[in-house]
Amino acid sequence: MPTSPKPATPSIAAQQRALLDSLPFADRQDFEDATRGLLARRTPNAITAEDGRVVWDNDTYSFLSGDAPDTVNPSLWRQSTLVAEQGLFEVVEGIYQVRGFDLSNVTFIEGDAGVIVLDPLIATETAAAALALYREHRGDRPVTGVIYTHCHVDHFGGVKGVTTQEDVDAGRVPVIAPAEFTEHAVAENVYAGTAMGRRAGYMYGAALARGPQGQVGAGLGQTTSTGTVTLINPTVEITTTGQEETVDGVRMVFQMAPGTEAPAEMLVYFPDRHALCTAEDATHTLHNLLTLRGAVVRDPHAWANYLTETIDLFGGDLDVVFASHHWPTWGRERGVEFLAGQRDLYAYLHDQTLRLLNKGFVGSEIAEQLQLPPALENSWHARGYYGSVSHNVKAIYQRYMGWYDGNPAHLWQHPPVEQGKRYVEFMGGADAVVEKARASFDGGDFRWVAEVLSHVVFAQPDHAAAKELLADTFEQLGYGSENGTWRSVYLSGATELRSGNFGTPTQTASPDIVGQLSPEMLFDAIAIQVDGPRAWDERLTVDVVLTDVGTRYRLTLANGALTYSAAAQRGDADATLTATRATLPALAAGSPEALTAAGIEVSGDASVLARLTAVLDPGDPDFAIVTP
Repeated sequence: MPTSPKPATPSIAAQQRALLDSLPFADRQDFEDATRGLLARRTPNAITAEDGRVVWDNDTYSFLSGDAPDTVNPSLWRQSTLVAEQGLFEVVEGIYQVRGFDLSNVTFIEGDAGVIVLDPLIATETAAAALALYREHRGDRPVTGVIYTHCHVDHFGGVKGVTTQEDVDAGRVPVIAPAEFTEHAVAENVYAGTAMGRRAGYMYGAALARGPQGQVGAGLGQTTSTGTVTLINPTVEITTTGQEETVDGVRMVFQMAPGTEAPAEMLVYFPDRHALCTAEDATHTLHNLLTLRGAVVRDPHAWANYLTETIDLFGGDLDVVFASHHWPTWGRERGVEFLAGQRDLYAYLHDQTLRLLNKGFVGSEIAEQLQLPPALENSWHARGYYGSVSHNVKAIYQRYMGWYDGNPAHLWQHPPVEQGKRYVEFMGGADAVVEKARASFDGGDFRWVAEVLSHVVFAQPDHAAAKELLADTFEQLGYGSENGTWRSVYLSGATELRSGNFGTPTQTASPDIVGQLSPEMLFDAIAIQVDGPRAWDERLTVDVVLTDVGTRYRLTLANGALTYSAAAQRGDADATLTATRATLPALAAGSPEALTAAGIEVSGDASVLARLTAVLDPGDPDFAIVTP
């Protein structure tokens, strides 16, 4: 099968030209804002790990200039051009951002003696490079505090690139985060981390070539870095809106916003500088209510209400609004207008989806008919570069109604392979389907071609013509997508059909993440790996004694389920592990050698651990997506 990208078809090229006439491309305000306050760039901007691996290279986006080619949606081209701006920028006096060094921005707030780091990117390498650029132009200030606005890895993973565990433990560097930060940060990367990581490879286009026929950006940021993910536990917990903290002379007022863009999230106001950090609750895109990599559905109703509260709390005093993605909005009037527009965006999607589902429409039907008001449709910050109206509406439907749409025909459908076999047979065989699909492809009906050819590929995965045409179809859908993650998903699908499975390019379940698992979360992480049928007839018990906290757990494997309890138990367990909170994560490795190396003592029947390990079935980071 040919592996080289194809040109845009006439129908896609026509779609791109039509979009140029329908959106306000003459509005250049974002371009002024995205470069305002530029102090310096990092040239070249390829960042490497200790072993020489390139973990970030913003220079690979240097092709983003001039007019959009036919292979890129012009609105996405515009957004990617803006997001690819890199360097050190002054937001206001005393607040600086480094942008274009990772998926997110890192912000430096200058204090009396040093600098506070807000949201230190994904990786230690990118965070360290950003701090170095800041220090090169603002002086070698020590880090005197760290703030995590929320529990996603692009806002904490690089923390050990800007400070150390020793400085935090010694009290020299407080780490501030919203309540329940660690629980959510760890859980998201461990429980469903394998599946999310594999799908994130599609979502961010991590394995794609960068260029006009490849990855051009993810809308929220360009893509994810691939360096070392770390975590230092917070030392100061923010629990209530209005809570104030002062670090290194910097006064901060916090607003809690749980369940919005992240389950643990907060906004930060710096009253002495009249500067509001909106974390990720107000950015220059429609955000995700359900990210394509997978997550718990977010609450747009709460999201909108929190932004109303933001305006009420800070709108009368602010001079600038900035976030951990994109560029700031300056001026009180413009800032409040931006916040209100973002608020109205999520409120409208929520309310209109509920109105229509109560009329009996299902998610896919609502997604096809729901249109934004003209004022939002023509606001660049409300365009669907990361989230989209289409998949956000379906997420809202899912949040309230679940996966079942009420139609009995959809209650007990065949899985994809069996569906594919039956559809292909009914449609006259694979060759006939491919022939009809070619005509639809030539007519520009790519959505339909993707649907029918997917049935062929799942029914007959070796059907070369079906795979080739499906890859071409995904490619055209990618070219036409305004949404950066849709483009990456489609082009990743095309890449795997043409060249094979690329696996999971980035890993976030690092030793630091695993090391923060509570005992209960660690036991859960092991339990979800139990191969139920293989363990049906197995029964065993293991006591885990944590000497430093005086806690004892009884783990029981029975009926294919691993459960645990901290209550007093009758009788002795088959085996007992004696450990500490710090050494317990070695249990996840599942080997006697790992337990011994960690200093965990095993008493009783040691073979029980081998029996438990024998029924574990870890996730597969290379599972198939576009083929069976």
